[in-house]
Amino acid sequence: MKVTAQQVNDLRQRTGAGMMDCKKALEEAQGDMEQAVDILRKKGQKVAANRSDRNTTEGVALAAVSADSKIGFAMALGCETDFVAKNEGFIQMTKTILDIAMKNQAESAEAVKNLPYDATISIGDKIVEQIGVIGEKIDLVSYEKITGELVTAYNHPGYKLVSLVAVNKNSAQAAEAAKQVSMQVAAMSPIALDKSAVTQETIDRELAVAKELAINEGKPAEMAEKIAQGRLAKFFKESTLLEQEFIDDAKKTVAQYMNGMEAGLTCTAFRRVSLTK
Repeated sequence: MKVTAQQVNDLRQRTGAGMMDCKKALEEAQGDMEQAVDILRKKGQKVAANRSDRNTTEGVALAAVSADSKIGFAMALGCETDFVAKNEGFIQMTKTILDIAMKNQAESAEAVKNLPYDATISIGDKIVEQIGVIGEKIDLVSYEKITGELVTAYNHPGYKLVSLVAVNKNSAQAAEAAKQVSMQVAAMSPIALDKSAVTQETIDRELAVAKELAINEGKPAEMAEKIAQGRLAKFFKESTLLEQEFIDDAKKTVAQYMNGMEAGLTCTAFRRVSLTK
């Protein structure tokens, strides 16, 4: 049957697929719009299977907080190329997915994928559909949610790096401190809140490496053990948020900076999502 330009346009508006792909799908479906949509989705599934081993090192990262500033959300929608990542349609889709996740207070990436993107398709199926449209792997590579008395989101320019910080107080001073610490998290990439939050596996690995280095430097075993403990202390200072030097004043730790902004103020949680290599 003859496919009209209006039908092709309607299918393009609905799926975002190219004109020729929409025309072919409508012809195959004998003009049936729903069947044409299914054909395009199946194409996405096929492309997804063929590109399942590809790396999604590019993409868009976004973070935002709830209206009451007590819940923070961060996510990254990954793709294969910078060309796709910079496409306004891809950026807008990422924003839409984050908005839906926030509205539903989704707890995990899997929960996000199961949410409806619109009245006809889930977020997971929308991603698969867009794989067929764009022709490269797309995946929800990161999704984080934190809560606190006050949560701040930081979006670094370029859509590649975001962070969330939760603090234990809600005041103007707490908000300013949280803003500064969220930039600290983005810049310094801490692995844990403080040394008590570092896993024993990480501690054991750092001690083993530090001891081996000391022995290779010719130090006796007893001295190597002490040197390893010293290097572990340095690791905590460099890698845990509250013990790090505050990026705007190296004379203070982050904990000291926050307490100076308001007595008793501290960070209770943080997340960092990055697409940078």
